[in-house]
Amino acid sequence: MEFEIIEIYAKLILTLAVLVYLAYISIIKKEEFKKAQIVAISAIMTALVTVATIVIRIPTPPTRGYINLGDTMVMLSSVLFGPLVGAFAGGFGSALADAITGYAHWAPFTLIIKGLEGLIVGYIAHRREDFTGILIGTIIGGFIMVLGYFLVQVFFYGYPNAMVEVPGNMLQAVSGIIVGGGLGYTIKKRYPDMVSLIEA
Repeated sequence: MEFEIIEIYAKLILTLAVLVYLAYISIIKKEEFKKAQIVAISAIMTALVTVATIVIRIPTPPTRGYINLGDTMVMLSSVLFGPLVGAFAGGFGSALADAITGYAHWAPFTLIIKGLEGLIVGYIAHRREDFTGILIGTIIGGFIMVLGYFLVQVFFYGYPNAMVEVPGNMLQAVSGIIVGGGLGYTIKKRYPDMVSLIEA
């Protein structure tokens, strides 16, 4: 019953998330907002996260959720462009995929969980841009994603049902660490000018 109520307001919540993000970078982060690149990159990475989440979906009936590869792009956007873009692309892109594919009841939780994942990965990866720093950031981000969904699922569906999705979420985290973290590290090393777009 609670999920049905949440689903009704999911689109409103997603719209508010976009407005809050734009307000944040236009008021608090004025310098970033002056750069058209940051808004464009945020939109591009959000689209990539959404597509990656949608392209392969394996339903998990006990929790009314699904396994996907969206974390690869969540972590890639965070490693490349930092916590601001990572949090928005990760949270909004993943939540938008939920809303599009009929899982709108998960969208508000996804917005927070994947947004937090992107924020933390981006923060750590930009504090320590070496391989170890990126690895640590993606591992912590993956752990937060798995834990976040597990806690919500325990609350709504109980411990046994929540445990059903843990292996799938761990697979998502590992794919994000390997693909998103690995590709992000490689791109940062080979094409540093591309990463500096949001700092130019």
